[in-house]
Amino acid sequence: MSATPLPGIGVKYDLTTREHEHLSVIAHRDGTRTVNVYRSDDPDACARSLRLSVAESAALIDALMPAHHSPNLLHTTDLGLVAERIELSSVSHWNGRLLGETRMRTDTGASIVAVLRRAEAIPSPAPDFRLAGGDTLIVIGTREGIDAAAEILGRE
Repeated sequence: MSATPLPGIGVKYDLTTREHEHLSVIAHRDGTRTVNVYRSDDPDACARSLRLSVAESAALIDALMPAHHSPNLLHTTDLGLVAERIELSSVSHWNGRLLGETRMRTDTGASIVAVLRRAEAIPSPAPDFRLAGGDTLIVIGTREGIDAAAEILGRE
Protein backbone atom coordinates (compact mmCIF):
# COMPACT_ATOMS: atom_id res chain seq x y z
CA MET A 1 0.00 0.00 0.00
CA SER A 2 1.26 3.46 -0.81
CA ALA A 3 -0.09 6.84 0.28
CA THR A 4 0.04 10.03 -1.76
CA PRO A 5 -0.95 13.40 -0.26
CA LEU A 6 -3.42 15.31 -2.44
CA PRO A 7 -3.12 18.93 -1.28
CA GLY A 8 -6.50 20.50 -0.60
CA ILE A 9 -8.24 17.16 -1.22
CA GLY A 10 -6.92 14.53 1.18
CA VAL A 11 -4.82 11.40 0.73
CA LYS A 12 -4.86 8.73 -1.98
CA TYR A 13 -4.08 5.15 -0.92
CA ASP A 14 -3.12 2.70 -3.68
CA LEU A 15 -3.21 -1.05 -3.29
CA THR A 16 -2.30 -3.86 -5.67
CA THR A 17 -3.81 -7.17 -4.59
CA ARG A 18 -1.96 -10.46 -4.75
CA GLU A 19 -4.05 -11.16 -7.87
CA HIS A 20 -2.48 -8.00 -9.38
CA GLU A 21 -5.66 -5.95 -9.27
CA HIS A 22 -5.16 -2.23 -8.65
CA LEU A 23 -7.51 -0.20 -6.50
CA SER A 24 -7.30 3.09 -4.69
CA VAL A 25 -9.13 4.91 -1.94
CA ILE A 26 -9.16 8.68 -1.80
CA ALA A 27 -9.72 9.87 1.76
CA HIS A 28 -11.23 13.33 1.25
CA ARG A 29 -10.72 15.99 3.91
CA ASP A 30 -14.49 16.18 4.47
CA GLY A 31 -14.51 12.53 5.64
CA THR A 32 -15.99 11.02 2.48
CA ARG A 33 -14.14 8.35 0.50
CA THR A 34 -13.86 7.50 -3.17
CA VAL A 35 -13.04 3.87 -4.01
CA ASN A 36 -11.61 3.29 -7.50
CA VAL A 37 -11.08 -0.05 -9.23
CA TYR A 38 -8.79 -0.06 -12.25
CA ARG A 39 -8.94 -2.16 -15.42
CA SER A 40 -6.63 -5.18 -15.46
CA ASP A 41 -5.63 -4.58 -19.11
CA ASP A 42 -4.77 -0.91 -18.37
CA PRO A 43 -3.85 -0.20 -14.73
CA ASP A 44 -4.14 3.57 -15.33
CA ALA A 45 -7.75 3.34 -16.56
CA CYS A 46 -10.44 3.43 -13.89
CA ALA A 47 -13.15 0.81 -14.48
CA ARG A 48 -15.40 1.78 -11.57
CA SER A 49 -15.52 4.62 -9.04
CA LEU A 50 -17.70 4.71 -5.93
CA ARG A 51 -18.21 7.79 -3.72
CA LEU A 52 -19.00 6.88 -0.09
CA SER A 53 -20.41 9.15 2.60
CA VAL A 54 -18.80 9.27 6.04
CA ALA A 55 -21.42 6.83 7.40
CA GLU A 56 -21.01 4.47 4.43
CA SER A 57 -17.23 4.55 4.86
CA ALA A 58 -17.58 3.67 8.55
CA ALA A 59 -19.95 0.80 7.69
CA LEU A 60 -17.48 -0.53 5.11
CA ILE A 61 -14.62 -0.34 7.61
CA ASP A 62 -16.71 -2.29 10.13
CA ALA A 63 -17.45 -4.90 7.47
CA LEU A 64 -13.78 -5.24 6.47
CA MET A 65 -12.39 -5.26 10.01
CA PRO A 66 -15.03 -6.72 12.35
CA ALA A 67 -12.35 -8.10 14.69
CA HIS A 68 -11.34 -4.53 15.50
CA HIS A 69 -14.82 -3.52 16.59
CA SER A 70 -14.90 -3.02 20.31
CA PRO A 71 -17.31 -1.05 22.51
CA ASN A 72 -14.23 0.53 24.13
CA LEU A 73 -13.04 2.11 20.87
CA LEU A 74 -13.81 5.78 20.42
CA HIS A 75 -15.62 6.43 17.14
CA THR A 76 -14.80 10.08 16.68
CA THR A 77 -17.23 10.65 13.80
CA ASP A 78 -20.13 9.77 16.11
CA LEU A 79 -19.00 12.64 18.35
CA GLY A 80 -18.57 15.19 15.56
CA LEU A 81 -14.79 14.90 15.71
CA VAL A 82 -12.33 14.15 12.93
CA ALA A 83 -8.80 12.73 13.14
CA GLU A 84 -6.53 13.52 10.23
CA ARG A 85 -2.89 13.28 9.19
CA ILE A 86 -1.33 16.55 8.05
CA GLU A 87 2.15 16.49 6.57
CA LEU A 88 4.52 19.36 7.24
CA SER A 89 6.44 20.28 4.09
CA SER A 90 10.18 20.85 4.12
CA VAL A 91 9.60 24.51 3.18
CA SER A 92 6.99 25.03 5.88
CA HIS A 93 7.10 28.17 8.00
CA TRP A 94 6.96 25.79 11.00
CA ASN A 95 10.02 23.71 10.02
CA GLY A 96 12.37 23.97 13.04
CA ARG A 97 9.90 25.89 15.19
CA LEU A 98 8.28 24.82 18.45
CA LEU A 99 4.84 23.21 18.40
CA GLY A 100 3.55 25.77 20.92
CA GLU A 101 4.35 28.59 18.50
CA THR A 102 1.60 27.32 16.17
CA ARG A 103 -1.06 28.20 18.81
CA MET A 104 -2.98 25.31 17.26
CA ARG A 105 -5.39 24.48 20.08
CA THR A 106 -5.93 28.14 21.02
CA ASP A 107 -6.61 29.35 17.46
CA THR A 108 -8.43 26.30 15.97
CA GLY A 109 -9.64 24.13 18.85
CA ALA A 110 -7.84 21.21 17.17
CA SER A 111 -5.15 19.25 19.00
CA ILE A 112 -1.97 17.67 17.66
CA VAL A 113 -2.09 14.33 19.46
CA ALA A 114 0.95 12.68 17.85
CA VAL A 115 3.77 13.30 15.40
CA LEU A 116 5.08 10.65 13.03
CA ARG A 117 8.75 11.23 12.18
CA ARG A 118 10.50 8.70 9.97
CA ALA A 119 9.74 5.34 11.64
CA GLU A 120 9.02 6.86 15.05
CA ALA A 121 5.73 7.93 16.61
CA ILE A 122 5.82 10.69 19.22
CA PRO A 123 2.56 10.64 21.22
CA SER A 124 1.29 13.77 22.99
CA PRO A 125 4.05 16.15 21.91
CA ALA A 126 4.62 19.00 24.38
CA PRO A 127 4.57 22.70 23.39
CA ASP A 128 8.40 22.70 23.37
CA PHE A 129 8.50 19.90 20.75
CA ARG A 130 10.46 21.09 17.70
CA LEU A 131 8.69 20.44 14.37
CA ALA A 132 10.58 19.30 11.26
CA GLY A 133 9.79 19.19 7.57
CA GLY A 134 8.48 15.73 6.66
CA ASP A 135 6.72 15.29 10.01
CA THR A 136 3.20 13.93 9.80
CA LEU A 137 0.99 15.46 12.48
CA ILE A 138 -2.02 13.56 13.79
CA VAL A 139 -4.64 16.22 14.47
CA ILE A 140 -8.04 15.73 16.10
CA GLY A 141 -10.87 18.26 16.28
CA THR A 142 -14.00 19.40 14.49
CA ARG A 143 -14.02 19.47 10.69
CA GLU A 144 -13.69 23.25 10.83
CA GLY A 145 -10.82 23.03 13.32
CA ILE A 146 -8.97 20.49 11.18
CA ASP A 147 -9.40 22.67 8.08
CA ALA A 148 -8.04 25.69 9.98
CA ALA A 149 -5.13 23.58 11.29
CA ALA A 150 -4.28 22.41 7.76
CA GLU A 151 -4.27 26.02 6.60
CA ILE A 152 -1.97 27.10 9.44
CA LEU A 153 0.38 24.14 8.98
CA GLY A 154 0.48 24.64 5.21
CA ARG A 155 1.95 28.13 5.63
CA GLU A 156 5.32 28.53 3.90
